[in-house]
Amino acid sequence: MLDRALALQIARLAAGSDPGDPLPGDLDGWAVRAEDEVGRFTGLEPAGPLPEPEPVGRAAWAEVNVEMMAELLAPVGERLERRLESAGPLAGPLRIAAKATLSAEVGLVMGYLSTRVLGQYELSLLGHERAPRLLFVSPNVAGAAREMAVDGESFMAWIALHEVTHAFQFAGVPWLREHLGGLLEQYLDTVDVRIRRGSAGGLPSLPDPARLVEAFREGGLAALVQTREQRAIMDRVQAAMAVVEGYSEHVMDALGAEVVPNYTGLREAMEHRRASRSAPERILSRLLGLDLKMRQYELGRRFCAEVVRRNGMHALNRVWSAPGALPTLAELEAPAAWLARLEREPALPA
Repeated sequence: MLDRALALQIARLAAGSDPGDPLPGDLDGWAVRAEDEVGRFTGLEPAGPLPEPEPVGRAAWAEVNVEMMAELLAPVGERLERRLESAGPLAGPLRIAAKATLSAEVGLVMGYLSTRVLGQYELSLLGHERAPRLLFVSPNVAGAAREMAVDGESFMAWIALHEVTHAFQFAGVPWLREHLGGLLEQYLDTVDVRIRRGSAGGLPSLPDPARLVEAFREGGLAALVQTREQRAIMDRVQAAMAVVEGYSEHVMDALGAEVVPNYTGLREAMEHRRASRSAPERILSRLLGLDLKMRQYELGRRFCAEVVRRNGMHALNRVWSAPGALPTLAELEAPAAWLARLEREPALPA
């Protein structure tokens, strides 16, 4: 249903010209250092080699994520196709309109995000046999460092710590990818596609791809929830993603202070940058759920920091012992309650 070529064309237009700035430092060297440090600090052991770091431009990042969205929306598209079969002579025009609308919206979302994303550990959550990739959007990393007036190589090294931690999570926790993919499939099974008939004969009602992609890749969840069943699934996704991101935020800060040459002030500069966006950027961020994403990341970071403060890194690593060990949304606000539950329930269910 998604026209990849059209979506990518619109994404490139939405992203504007790519300044083509190179990464401000030795990415390969810092990725190797990050692997050593993250492995030492977390104790996680990847099942195999991690992907090589790849510097990419905005268009290349958009292309990767348009493909991801095509996979994500495929089940919903198949359901829509079956609905359209009963639309009679309107089936053809409706199919064209739905495909164009969906492709345009995905393109606009990816075009905007391609100007903001710094790095990404990219992997398929739906069982497709595609090797994960470790991407760094060169012009965004370089531009953010200039904007924040911080040392470019130190900033890049700090971002590398974050993304390499994600690689360790998914390569070192055997059940994590399957767990999140299962939640995604459960949610997609609840998405119903209907044909709204009006004066023009009907228009397809589709799930909003902006909200859907944010739900599983960026954390914008609230506006997506429609039914009690969906809310239950999304609560589990929200909690899991807060831990995944909060854990990486905790590791990048703890290791940043140890190994990044000019680490002092990076966190403060990043928070100031996030808080000082222009009015149009704030509106777009609210529409895409990015504000919720930032709050969710901060909640996960506070949870991880508090668990480590109370009981050490080994206690925090218990989140990776089984899906049942992941905190609930309520426990994210009360780390002591999560620690107490794990003491009561040493053998946690999947």
